Amino acid sequence: MKFSLIKKCLYLLAIMLFTATSYTSIGQEAEKRIPDFAEENGLCFKCHGHKTYNYYNEWTEQNVRERMNPYFIVDSIEFYESNHWNFQCTDCHSMDYENFPHDGELRMEEKPGCLDCHGGDDTYADYHFEEIEDEFQRSVHSDKHSVDFTCWMCHNPHSYKISARTSENIKEVIVYDNNICLSCHADINKYQLISDQENPNILEKHDWLPNQQLHFANVRCIECHAKTNDSIMVAHLIQPKELAVKMCVECHSQNSILEASLYKFQARENRNKLGFFNPSLLENSYIIGANRNYYLNIISIFVYGFTLLVILIHAFLRIIIKK
Repeated sequence: MKFSLIKKCLYLLAIMLFTATSYTSIGQEAEKRIPDFAEENGLCFKCHGHKTYNYYNEWTEQNVRERMNPYFIVDSIEFYESNHWNFQCTDCHSMDYENFPHDGELRMEEKPGCLDCHGGDDTYADYHFEEIEDEFQRSVHSDKHSVDFTCWMCHNPHSYKISARTSENIKEVIVYDNNICLSCHADINKYQLISDQENPNILEKHDWLPNQQLHFANVRCIECHAKTNDSIMVAHLIQPKELAVKMCVECHSQNSILEASLYKFQARENRNKLGFFNPSLLENSYIIGANRNYYLNIISIFVYGFTLLVILIHAFLRIIIKK
């Protein structure tokens, strides 16, 4: 009887400790993600976070509801999940935006670039922003479009978040990064912001690629269109289409370029944790030519050799018998 009572008390104590720990963990996580400027940003999201907004027109002395320009709508949920989640809107936009109606001249203000905040900052030294900037300036995007093409053309400051360093799901990284490219190359409205030319059809331009759909789902555009760089996580030197990778052996070999691009972060993590280089290719997907097994290679050579020998003997006997 006493043992049963003690057992029940221990069981209840365990539940209480688990519950307290859970609530503490949840509380700490919630506290960690509470933005410092939620109230200030809320004034902006009150209008720019919705398809419509309301204001009092002093001229007509009426309450008016207007439609928000869809290009000026910012999803507050996406913003607070992005890398800039703890920024105040006026960190990047003029303080004059706090006044409504906004002065039309404010639309002409120059938006800050990545290096305006991240340049020379030791906190982000591992990201090599200066080298990324250098690659970007030498890329075909910058070369063809000059100042019209900025970081924000690819990385929406209101929603961008790192994927290659944080996601353990390679498929998610591929989809997220490819959508960045497709936001222009599959959207004629955005494409024409920097070019008067016809937006090329991605499927038609890649009709030479075997198993096109399979490739699109398993590799990023930059794997073939950007020059790899070992010092930065994601290559930004987008090259002209004439220099794009078209040789199968570039990926389908033991020295696959995917180890230096798509699987770079996982490979580095494995090397840091395990003390040796353990290609993540073997853990995430099977790529013909890249994933190899020594014993299977020996067996396959024996099988192919034996098959060839049988064919030669058969041909030789046919010739002898025919004579």
